[in-house]
Amino acid sequence: MKIAIFHDKTIVLDHLDRDKYQQIYMAGKNGELHCPVCKKKVQLFLGIQESPYFFHIHSPIDHCPEPVSVDVKTEQTQTQELNGFQLPKGRMITETPKSVEVFRPAKTIEPTVIFTKTAVKNSLDGSPYLQQLAGNGVVLDDNQAAAVMETKGSLLVLAGAGSGKTRVLTARTAYMLHVEQIDPRTIMLVTFTSKAAAEMKSRLLTYPNINKSNLNQLVTGTFHSIFYRILMFHDAMNWTSDKLLKKEWQRDRILKEAGKELDLSEKEFAYDLALQQIGYWKNSLLLPHEVQPSSDFEEKTAFLYRKYEETKQRENLFDFDDMLIGCYQLFMSSPALLEQYQNRFHYFLIDEFQDINKVQYELINLLSGKHRNVCAVGDDDQSIYSFRGSDPNYILEFEKDFPYSNLVTLEQNYRSSHEIVTASNSIIAANKMRRAKKMNAQFSSETPPKMFFPFDEEEEATMIVTDLQAQIAQGANPSDFAILFRTNVSSRAVFERLASSNLPFRIDLDSEAFYDRYIVRSALSFLKISLNEDDSKALADILPLLFLKQAALKDLKAISILQDCSFLEAISHYKTAHPFQEKKLKKAVTLIRTLKHFSPLTAIEKIEKDLGFMDFLKKRGNESNMLEKGSDDLKDLKVASKGFNSIETLLAHADHMTATTKEIKNLSKHFTDAITLSTIHRAKGLEYSTVYLIGAVDGSLPHDYALDSFRNGDFSALEEERRLMYVAMTRAKQQLYLSVPQYRRGKKANRSRFLSSILSKKNKTYFCQ
Repeated sequence: MKIAIFHDKTIVLDHLDRDKYQQIYMAGKNGELHCPVCKKKVQLFLGIQESPYFFHIHSPIDHCPEPVSVDVKTEQTQTQELNGFQLPKGRMITETPKSVEVFRPAKTIEPTVIFTKTAVKNSLDGSPYLQQLAGNGVVLDDNQAAAVMETKGSLLVLAGAGSGKTRVLTARTAYMLHVEQIDPRTIMLVTFTSKAAAEMKSRLLTYPNINKSNLNQLVTGTFHSIFYRILMFHDAMNWTSDKLLKKEWQRDRILKEAGKELDLSEKEFAYDLALQQIGYWKNSLLLPHEVQPSSDFEEKTAFLYRKYEETKQRENLFDFDDMLIGCYQLFMSSPALLEQYQNRFHYFLIDEFQDINKVQYELINLLSGKHRNVCAVGDDDQSIYSFRGSDPNYILEFEKDFPYSNLVTLEQNYRSSHEIVTASNSIIAANKMRRAKKMNAQFSSETPPKMFFPFDEEEEATMIVTDLQAQIAQGANPSDFAILFRTNVSSRAVFERLASSNLPFRIDLDSEAFYDRYIVRSALSFLKISLNEDDSKALADILPLLFLKQAALKDLKAISILQDCSFLEAISHYKTAHPFQEKKLKKAVTLIRTLKHFSPLTAIEKIEKDLGFMDFLKKRGNESNMLEKGSDDLKDLKVASKGFNSIETLLAHADHMTATTKEIKNLSKHFTDAITLSTIHRAKGLEYSTVYLIGAVDGSLPHDYALDSFRNGDFSALEEERRLMYVAMTRAKQQLYLSVPQYRRGKKANRSRFLSSILSKKNKTYFCQ
């Protein structure tokens, strides 16, 4: 059914502008839509699999006949405006006006490569132990077996997505221990997470002829845990755990103390971003005197870096990055000690080699200098951590440091369907800086990936949650699904839609509530103090944006008592050393007072344009951050505010969502069957039956910063963004949905340039058994 009644007026879907669909959807959820025939309540179906239609709430399978249509020209002269809608007075329109943007149905991405089900040859000849493993369910294909048995010399294992790299690493370790009788004390197995190390040990215990005594002699763990143990053994006095800066607030405190020398306000300067930048420099083995700042923000951060290191040295403290740097410096300053460890360790197995950074690489390079038996397992197509100092060139140029190394490529994807694998192959093949490889799937699901085209972020969230509800109602498990996004802030709309549904979902425990983000909270504080001029918390939040220091808060409270006025009014009486600033403060007070009379969107636009918000963001350093600019937070807040008619309802919603985020985090610990809401980075290494990738548009994926770099002649960031899309797509086993919103952050969006490689080919496929 394409017609409904809204406030006694007729809604005709085919003649409704796309930007109104979400409003009509919400009207239906609020019980404001009725069937034009039977007058019962209806709702708008807004999903992925079908075009929108109205359905009866209590009897969704029943359909009333559509009303009889009339001539379009007659009806076009009989319209009224209601809440921003141009609506016909009583009869339906049968022809779509040219000005109306129509709904675009989902598009299927058919594979262009013929799927032929071929049996993968299992290499068991000449290896009784591999036969034993197969008997235990650990079956290896030819290339996997080669990676397991090639134990002498250095080996690079290119392990494509879903190719069974963990199986190869564990089987190789077992083969070395049982078949080649290698002393376990000479083997170092390095992973990037303690969870991965524990999983490998657990798997090894299920292998034939492997026991705990052997495993306990292996040196296994993360880079940090292994090299910290070495530091503790040789210099326990200086590396005791009580001297470790475990919490971010401890490091943050040192930086803020140093920032006082530059007169940096705690609320004006982005100390969290400075800590991230310092970590990047340290992992790249750049000491304070070696840093070459490229912006004003980096100039300040470089100063803080120097002071930070001086404070740690003076107080005999260290952080997690120092564990690796300290061990590197220990080896470099003591050749005899380095040689001792070179003699101790003969074999190195490195997991996730594409994620390695400079200090980690140099440590392995030093320790393996004598025997050169390094087995590096990774996939340059999944190198997505450059912000931590990771560099795919360590895989691309592996033979330079290990000139006699062998190469084994694992090209069978045992995770994803043929349709998903061929689409992801087409995406990543466009990268120029990569090792040539082409993954092959082991099965066809005959359900190709789909692109769908929501109007904006709000409708995107609605369509995904509608689809989830339908699939779960048909028997799917919530844990089968993941919704992936480029940055945490991109999840705001889908989080809110899931929170208002009855679906269980989990989020990252360290993810921040959108409305609790500093920039968003500051903007909302202007709205709060407009409604309540004596809101002291809101007053404290807006002071930095008015370029007043927190010390002014005490003076303003005193002024409010002496002048018998509100906290907000006290700002207009505040005296500074600059008359022009006092004039601006008076003007700001007048403007802030008017905010409560506007819609939330208009009020936020006034904060942005008339109160110097952008100047504040530039001064604070947010605009120099590559991934999350403060102005982007403001744009997202404006999109969110469109759904509210008053400032009061927006603020109430913000408080509710912040509280809900905390509640979901607590519940996430206990959920065993829940939808996953995650960044692409967090989802790496995981898999789901169905994946929804949101925001597949330029500016989101690829991110704006990568596009800026590309325009300036640097394509490395753009290639990493393409790898991110590849990682996201290959998390899916059976079904993949790519969302291409028409508008993003209030502006027309362009489909992600990465998608051109799968859209430019003929949509034709054949399936062979």
